[in-house]
Amino acid sequence: MNIAILGFGTIGSGVYEIIEHATTPETKALHVTHILIRKGKPKTLPYMCDDIETILNDPALDVVVETMGGLEPAHTYILQALQAGKHVVTANKVVVAAYVKEFHECASENDVNFYYEASTGGGIPWIQGLEKALRIDQVNRIHGIFNGTSNFILDHMQRYQATFDEVLKEAQHLGYAEADPSADIDGFDICNKLRISASIAYDYHVPDNFPVFGIRTITKEDVQYFKSLGMAVRLIAKTKRQGNTYSCVVEPILFKENQLEANTMDNYNLITLHGDTIGDLKFFGQGAGKLATANAVVQDILDILEGKAHRVLHFQKEMQYDTTLCNRDYIVRCDKSLRPMLHHLSYDSSTFDKYLHVKNVEVAHMHELMKEILKHDATAFMASIHDHREEL
Repeated sequence: MNIAILGFGTIGSGVYEIIEHATTPETKALHVTHILIRKGKPKTLPYMCDDIETILNDPALDVVVETMGGLEPAHTYILQALQAGKHVVTANKVVVAAYVKEFHECASENDVNFYYEASTGGGIPWIQGLEKALRIDQVNRIHGIFNGTSNFILDHMQRYQATFDEVLKEAQHLGYAEADPSADIDGFDICNKLRISASIAYDYHVPDNFPVFGIRTITKEDVQYFKSLGMAVRLIAKTKRQGNTYSCVVEPILFKENQLEANTMDNYNLITLHGDTIGDLKFFGQGAGKLATANAVVQDILDILEGKAHRVLHFQKEMQYDTTLCNRDYIVRCDKSLRPMLHHLSYDSSTFDKYLHVKNVEVAHMHELMKEILKHDATAFMASIHDHREEL
């Protein structure tokens, strides 16, 4: 099977490394014949090129692997490859979240496959696990730690009593965080992964119109306060469905110290689905990293080679976003002068002076309130409290 790799950064070079150093009969059947690089970059390997048309017009090419990242030109190149009758595998969560319905339709029209296991969960076989569960069950709830960078930061802040900036610098030094960490710490990376997961679970292309709150403003004191309550904070993506309605949210959530999420350390991910008959099913492992993610890409390529079909999705169900599907308790830190903005809520007036414990508030409403609070106090922070009895 002949393969073209679009982009030769961390993931693209990892895919090349696995194929070039093949150790199994399956991977030895794979051959990289093209690598697309940016114009002007040196061509250090004989099959490097800087023209997408060279790849699209090669009749001997079977699979295009897109590892460029971002929306464009990845979106255009994926469509062109599918239209040219090439199978496509991608690790690009941004483009999958935005265009998954269009890609599936284009692949179907051209009798080829579009696979994207590596876009969500890195090396964890999350998407195939979700698809397998959907063969029997309705999956009505998903929640979990989808981002290794944010988990590394929160875990190390608690374990080593470190500041946010100290741990972020360590994460950047180790290659877990980018020079601009916004996508990880502001929750946008997790937002894309939740959109992909919920879209598969509901067979409906979920838009990005749900609340997202990250960890940019968390402090060492916040983490230690939560620890004094016997809880640990993690940045969590959640979705829930009831009939034809659903809700999604990305936010910091507090777990009791004996819960699995609270004990997911370093840059690991832990993702949970709930099915009618299977109950809770958890997926744990490296959610990012060069070879872990590249491994997931190669698994998709091998599925194509072996003719293993993935779940057929049409994204044509009618679904409505419902802000009333979940309420929860929150712990909020903000300037005291802004407390009147929360007075219409139910809260525990006996809680520690710096933190306000808000009771049973609608999630979407709490996020709207925090948007207003942040306009006046850019350092404010909130985290919801996990209740094992809750459904979302």
